[in-house]
Amino acid sequence: QVHLVESGGGLVQAGGSLRLSCARSGRTFGLSAMAWFRQAPGKEREFVAAIRWTGTSTYYGDSVKGRFTISRDNAKNTVYLQMNSLKSEDTAVYYCAAGPVAGRGVEYDYWGQGTQVTVSS
Repeated sequence: QVHLVESGGGLVQAGGSLRLSCARSGRTFGLSAMAWFRQAPGKEREFVAAIRWTGTSTYYGDSVKGRFTISRDNAKNTVYLQMNSLKSEDTAVYYCAAGPVAGRGVEYDYWGQGTQVTVSS
């Protein structure tokens, strides 16, 4: 079993910043990639960013490119999502996910419970 625990969500004003964390534990063999997704009320789940545990490749959704940065700390088994220049449309529940392949449009096998991000305008 794999456990993913998100933290760092909250309420922030438009233009502000937040950093989300996702701590991974359990049987993680073969799960080479981590990703962030988000889902706003009444909308479909949206890919935000992805990263592998090795190498330098990162992937971003079009709506967050240039504002969000995904990173990792292998020693802490933790992935981060630094969110800058936040907009009201970034309001959503943010989920981290783990899977064998990084990228958009790929399947992820394990999901966290989510953390709420609310951006006030």
